[in-house]
Amino acid sequence: MCTSVFMISTLGRAKKTHAVSVYTETIEYNHGGVVLEGFVAYDEADKRVRPGVLVMHEWWGINKYILGRVKQLAELGYVAFAADIYGKGNRAKTREEAMALASRFRGTDRTLLRARANASLAVLLKNPIVDPKRIAAIGYCFGGTAALELARSGANIAGVVSFHGGLDTPRPADAKDIRAKVLVLTSADDQAAAPQQVLSFQNEMKVGGVDWYLVTYANAIHGFTNPDNGTDTSKNVAYNEKADKRSWRAMLDFFGEIFS
Repeated sequence: MCTSVFMISTLGRAKKTHAVSVYTETIEYNHGGVVLEGFVAYDEADKRVRPGVLVMHEWWGINKYILGRVKQLAELGYVAFAADIYGKGNRAKTREEAMALASRFRGTDRTLLRARANASLAVLLKNPIVDPKRIAAIGYCFGGTAALELARSGANIAGVVSFHGGLDTPRPADAKDIRAKVLVLTSADDQAAAPQQVLSFQNEMKVGGVDWYLVTYANAIHGFTNPDNGTDTSKNVAYNEKADKRSWRAMLDFFGEIFS
């Protein structure tokens, strides 16, 4: 159990007022005959309707890092739900396994990626303490791509945040269907979002008439929010504490805008 104190202000930012008792639960749900296993967290002491945040996992699948982010959001007063894109029990232990799991959705079947993301959104929306008009989707790495594809699917959500996620899509024309505001948090030397990909994304958003902005963090590379990545930059993935903290604050400021 986590304890702290908070309230949701009119701008959606957290202010401390009362003790938090974070409730957590694993939730099974179904898409296309496949059992998915998500994870929800929220303050059970607060009975108010509040914003919901859908959290998309990295290419590893739901793991300790993603569960920690979900609990962190719950402590701030949101109902947070970790979406399961891969399916129950599909969790990578090696980079090779992660690449195999992610490649199906990133490379060959973005339609399925969008469908799994929307199925997960439906679970979050079923929670009676979630305000359906104040929903955001965030994602890390593979999850950043998933969050953007959810937006491109036309999902009726307030905002999307991608942390060091891939920005490419096989269907850029679908940007016209985006109803959410979009925030992309990337790094100057992220090989997963190379300069040409960033330029293509910017043009996609412009042509689609999307309300968006992008923040680039210096001296950081791919995976800059996850301490488990270590700080050895020679592997082209590494944690950067400064970029991690700055990007988290940027997300909270964004929430303050879209949840007001």
